[in-house]
Amino acid sequence: MRYALHAAAVLVGGLSLSPLAFAAPDWTSVPATTIHVFHPGVTPWEWIESKGKHGGSRGLSRGESCAGCHVENGEINVDLERMAGELDPKGGPAVRAFPVQVQAAYDAGQLYVRMSFKAPAGGIDKSDKDNAVKATVLFPNAEVPMAEQVGCWATCHQDARTMPDGKDKTKYTSAGAYELMQWASSGKVADGSITDQRRMEGGQAGVKAEGAKQGDTWTVTFSRKLPASSTVHFGIAVHADHAAGRFHHVSFGHTIGLGAEGDVKAKKF
Repeated sequence: MRYALHAAAVLVGGLSLSPLAFAAPDWTSVPATTIHVFHPGVTPWEWIESKGKHGGSRGLSRGESCAGCHVENGEINVDLERMAGELDPKGGPAVRAFPVQVQAAYDAGQLYVRMSFKAPAGGIDKSDKDNAVKATVLFPNAEVPMAEQVGCWATCHQDARTMPDGKDKTKYTSAGAYELMQWASSGKVADGSITDQRRMEGGQAGVKAEGAKQGDTWTVTFSRKLPASSTVHFGIAVHADHAAGRFHHVSFGHTIGLGAEGDVKAKKF
C-alpha cells in the first residue's frame, strides 16, 4: 500500500486531536537523519556577524556555513556551557541539547517532513501555558542573506522582544522571506512566513500537520506544497517544557534532497 492513512484520534495531555488531515507516507520505509537542536543563548544575527564576539564571523565572510564549522559526523560542536552562562543572562535549560529524528518524503505535489524527539523538562521559561511543546520548520528563499550558510539565524535579532534589550519585535529578515510551518501541542497549526515581521498565518505553502506523544516521544508530521528546488534549505526548532520566544532549542541550517544530495534524503513515493 503506497500510503498509510492515520485514522484514529489521539489523546494528548487530555486533548483529543483529530485524525491526520492528509495521507502520509509509510514512514517505516523512510530513512531518518539525526539533527541535534540546542539552546543558543543570546547569539542573534548581530552577534554572529561580530568579529569581536564570534570567531566564526571570518569563516562566514569567506562563504563557510555554521553547520560546516559546528557539525561533525552528525554531532554538534559548540560550547553549550558558554551558551547557557556567559552568553545568556537567564542561564540555560537543564538539557542544553537533544537529538531530533528527521524524515522526509515526497510525491508529485507534496513534501512530507516528520520530526520525532523526547522533549526535555527543566526549561528556564515556561510562559506558554497552552503548549507543552511546539515544533517549527523554516524554509528560506534565495533572497535571504547568507541563507545557505546560516539557516534560521537571519531571522534572529537583538531587538526581538524576548532578548535582554529587546523591543516589541518578532523575528524578521532584512531581505527575502522564510516559509514557516509550526505544530503546537494544543493542536494549533501555523502556515506562516517571516519577512519584515513574523506572520503565523497567510502562508502559501498549504501546510497541514498533526502530532502526538507516545510514551516519552513526540512525533510531528507536516505536509506542504512541494518546493521547486531539488535542494531544500531548512532549519528546525523545538519549544519544550512550555517555552516561548527565544527559549527554544534550534538547529543549524540543513538541506533536504529531493532526488539530490542532502543532509536529509527524501524518499519519493
